Amino acid sequence: MGEIIRFVTKSERERARLIREARAIYDSIFPPADSVSEKQNKVRVSGPSAHRSDGVLLS
Repeated sequence: MGEIIRFVTKSERERARLIREARAIYDSIFPPADSVSEKQNKVRVSGPSAHRSDGVLLS
């Protein structure tokens, strides 16, 4: 009975959608610091060349 219904305008929904889309694009170009450190941890050095955890040579 004590519920409050808030109506959201179309322009407000569109603004929120555009912000979500922009954040997703930004994160795909500049990944958060946590995922960068995870990727660095997956690289291992063995001798004169480095290999990724999946075995690809990183020369």
